[in-house]
Amino acid sequence: MNIRGSVVCAAVVSLFLPGSPAYAQSAPAGGASRPWEILDNSFLVEEAFNQGTGIVQNIFTWTRGRNRTWEGGFTQEWPAPGLAHQLSYTLPFSGTGHASGIGDVLLNYRYQLREEDADGPAISPRLSVILPTGSESRGLGAGTLGLQFNAPVSKQYGDVYVHGNAGYTWLPDVRRSAFVAGSGIWRVAPMFNLMLEAVVEFDDSITLSPGFRKGWNVGSHQLVIGVAVPITRARGRSTTALLTYLSYELPFRR
Repeated sequence: MNIRGSVVCAAVVSLFLPGSPAYAQSAPAGGASRPWEILDNSFLVEEAFNQGTGIVQNIFTWTRGRNRTWEGGFTQEWPAPGLAHQLSYTLPFSGTGHASGIGDVLLNYRYQLREEDADGPAISPRLSVILPTGSESRGLGAGTLGLQFNAPVSKQYGDVYVHGNAGYTWLPDVRRSAFVAGSGIWRVAPMFNLMLEAVVEFDDSITLSPGFRKGWNVGSHQLVIGVAVPITRARGRSTTALLTYLSYELPFRR
């Protein structure tokens, strides 16, 4: 299945279809007009919301760059067993133009330190173990065991949600880098959002990514698709890519 092509097609069709209220991850925000129907569906910036009890989320991303380079990934998130603790894994794939295959797998744990309310934002720090599963010789992995930490913060202001991240990646003898990220998401309609995300990796790159996401509910299932155009400035050069996103949430027990 060509995920990138199918998501882009669905994105165009989605602009002409109505949405319905979401069933999951509607975090309360004190003083706000109403809960948000689409949450935990950003592309580059992590949102501070864990999976609810009995709900699993499957996330596919695909980014196409120039010169036939691409990056893809599959993430699956599980409550463990409820909202406070979340376990997930991320399987990355990429094509460099010379080689393609699986990258370094991430095993993730996220703790819901604080739920959002009228007095403050949601906070949900994450710790990930980076496994050296990608081929270092083919440019698909770092070749060493590593760690990554990120601290997402999220707060609703009416029809705008603001998200912030601060984190650090540690790959011994390969890479030690801090990063910050932020986004603003505008709820144009209950199930349609416009997005602007930004990621800064210190001493490496700056990325600015405008995009949108659209959702539907089918019974107790939720489908969200999205498209963005990340523009990255690194080593004195700017590059533009196409990012597509697909999320499918469903109950795994009654």
